[in-house]
Amino acid sequence: MRIGSVELSSSLFLSPLAGYTNLPMRLTVREVGGLGWATTDLVNARSLLERNRTALKLVETCPEDHPLAIQLFGAVPEEMRDAAVMCAEMGVQSVDINMGCPVRKVVNVGGGSAMMTELNKTAALVRGMVDVVKIPITAKMRLGWDEQNLTAPDLAKTLEDAGVAAVFVHGRTRAQGFSGRVNLAGIRAVVEAVDSIPVIGNGDITTPEAARYMFNETGCVGVSIGRGAFYDPWIFKRTAHLLETGELLPEPNFTERLRVLRLHFERYIEFYGEERGAKFFRKVAPWYAKRFGPSKPFKRDIIRISSRADFDQCLADYITWRERFCDDDGNLLPKYAPDPMVASFQRDEDDPVFARDSIPVPKGPVEVW
Repeated sequence: MRIGSVELSSSLFLSPLAGYTNLPMRLTVREVGGLGWATTDLVNARSLLERNRTALKLVETCPEDHPLAIQLFGAVPEEMRDAAVMCAEMGVQSVDINMGCPVRKVVNVGGGSAMMTELNKTAALVRGMVDVVKIPITAKMRLGWDEQNLTAPDLAKTLEDAGVAAVFVHGRTRAQGFSGRVNLAGIRAVVEAVDSIPVIGNGDITTPEAARYMFNETGCVGVSIGRGAFYDPWIFKRTAHLLETGELLPEPNFTERLRVLRLHFERYIEFYGEERGAKFFRKVAPWYAKRFGPSKPFKRDIIRISSRADFDQCLADYITWRERFCDDDGNLLPKYAPDPMVASFQRDEDDPVFARDSIPVPKGPVEVW
């Protein structure tokens, strides 16, 4: 698969997730394997041009973080154009335009999903970016503003004519936010609307089988995975293997999960410094715990860590607890199951393993996000 002049090792993409898809996350997933392309967290074009410290941290990269797209949001053509030039000068392989974010602070400045409502204006903005850089410009969109305005097919064709190299389609409307199910027929309509550019589908991909199903049902040539990568950082490797061989690899064992957890943590420390890195990792570690089996003791302690020593102690205590009460697969030993003090750790009812919407997203009506 290719995007512009960039050849990819696989047709699987890591979607940008605000607050999560930083350099430590991207490097960790790349090392696990199967990932063809990654995109940074969305960054405000104006903030990037002003060299805002937070914006620069969002786009920080390294030679191993390749191929990479920086995702920009904004609605001022000159700012988006100049920010694209800045991104190209940084050496990234692509610039992605966020036309799908439903959050109010993005939409209110004319970015994100708001760009789907004014096709001519959006096309002019895109042409201004395409004309000034040699790297490919792509766009991430939703199906439309709401069910009555499913503009994605028309927008995708308009963007193709304006020179974008690929489009990413999240199969929900802006009005849906992250609720409901992905509309695969809507993604298929976008595939059918364009002439030659790649269409990459996105939404509800939490298993390799779900990725294969999206390929088959929509005709898309790539699948972008966001929240599913937090349930299972191995999802890209396992999906790539399934697509190539038809064989579903088993999920990694506890030892492998701990290895990657430690690797991810160390990258946070290296990237943010020990204290900030440990504190920021508090929101990441519980996603690994979703596949640990009984994990309340771990989650109880990991949200208090402030150092590497705290992290190491938390893991050591949990491993000791787990070895005492669980078998190698993380199931409670039968002799402890009737014990209410132990059984309370068996099932975390408010944190089910396979819940699609467990990854934090804004709550309440979209209009108040």
